[in-house]
Amino acid sequence: MTKQYDLIVIGTGAANIVTDAAARRGLHIAIVERGKFGGTCLNRGCIPTKILVTPANCVREIREAERIGVKAGTPSLDWQLVSDRLWKYLNAASPGTRNYYAAMDTIDIYEGTASFIGKKTLRIAMNDGTEAEIGAGKIVLGTGCRTNIPRLEGLEDAGYVTSESLFGDKYPEKPYKSLIVVGGGPIGCEFSHIFNAAGTKVTIIQHNVRLLPKDDEDISAFLLKQFRNYGIDVELNKDTVSVEVKNGEKVLHYKDRATGEEGSVAAEEILIAPGIKPSTDLLRLENTDVTVDSRGYIETNEFLETAAEGIWALGDINGLAPFRHKANYEAEVIAHNLFEGNTPDNWRWARYDVVPAVTYTYPEAAHVGMTEAAARKAGYDVDVVYNHYSAAVKGYALGFLKGHDDDGFVKLVIDKKTTYLLGAHIIGHEASILIQPFINLMNAGEQKLQIRHEEIASPAAKKLRAEGLTRNLVPQSIYTIGETMTPHPSLQEVTMWTRYYYEGK
Repeated sequence: MTKQYDLIVIGTGAANIVTDAAARRGLHIAIVERGKFGGTCLNRGCIPTKILVTPANCVREIREAERIGVKAGTPSLDWQLVSDRLWKYLNAASPGTRNYYAAMDTIDIYEGTASFIGKKTLRIAMNDGTEAEIGAGKIVLGTGCRTNIPRLEGLEDAGYVTSESLFGDKYPEKPYKSLIVVGGGPIGCEFSHIFNAAGTKVTIIQHNVRLLPKDDEDISAFLLKQFRNYGIDVELNKDTVSVEVKNGEKVLHYKDRATGEEGSVAAEEILIAPGIKPSTDLLRLENTDVTVDSRGYIETNEFLETAAEGIWALGDINGLAPFRHKANYEAEVIAHNLFEGNTPDNWRWARYDVVPAVTYTYPEAAHVGMTEAAARKAGYDVDVVYNHYSAAVKGYALGFLKGHDDDGFVKLVIDKKTTYLLGAHIIGHEASILIQPFINLMNAGEQKLQIRHEEIASPAAKKLRAEGLTRNLVPQSIYTIGETMTPHPSLQEVTMWTRYYYEGK
């Protein structure tokens, strides 16, 4: 027999925002989670990595402080203390999230794997070996993504770690003596910074011609220079070929994509971080009207509706910027529209042209909007301006000097015709905080509904599109803050959460 609910939420990351909104209205809710409560960010993503990134940053800062007159000896990481703080937080946070929902009378928790057996019906293969069958008029999918493991000869036999297993049963008791990082995107770069600061010999093998390929080219070039100055070996434009174990080490063989020249590198461990793929394969979406793109990501419109009536999807699984703050933003849109008593004429929608991102390396790299290359490709008459840290008194106070390798900068991409800001890119000290004014500027004022996937639309969405729905984000309103993204987990969140405190949440 199928147990019916008002709402089913699959995944306990950002989707918790939707659950909370529905719970405040007294709805009968089913939560489905096959792993640890809290999602990727809490358990193996932005939060545990930042707990490691922060002491790594301190090591860098102490080493650099000599130039401004601070002598503190040779800093090093106390890996045991760092690890104890990490696991103290993680071991409490996930059970705490589960217990929070378990205490609610209107919520049932299903710990297991959900798969559709009908358009609005799910079978739950419970972790304890039993099964359950549930259904609901409204279903929210927030199952996230996982590491995309390459098909690499010898890799499985040699063994490796990912962000999932590193914050699991393969967490190292001490820093690796040496580490190969496959992938030079945000995940690979952050782990490279962490372990390099901890004394590990790090080598990055990157398929692309640059690090952080989604960032502006100037940002990528600056970070590359810094990484190499820190002693990180970076091999760009390389295809991984095979892995073997030799003399007690893991040996990765690679080939230059331009020249065909072959090379290899040996290390104690290999971290696989080439990218992610959506965790939708177990959902059996073929039994629904939900559609996916060529990569397997769920297609959603600007209201986070899927092609299936009464099913929404948010977060990494829709393939639109895999960041927790973006997922939180999408969850807020769903919660606002469905469960906070708002009529369609006051609905919110998701914008994807002003999604900020930060890579928490040293230095930090932050951006919002278009890169210079993207703006030119889009046909804009582009103006580009730079300002370096050394140009400000605070920058000089921090030890940044004109022309030095670590003199970070702000790069603005501007439309010459209107003087409108198209993109902002920052690399340097506290870039995650410095990017926020540009995010706010690009969000402020009148917003016009931006249609995404025109063929995906509920009757309400069709009506709003026809009417040309607009929203005016008044800079003075505390609610404007709630509709403006802040890169997670930046310290800037302390000020951006004021809306919730205002509402007494």
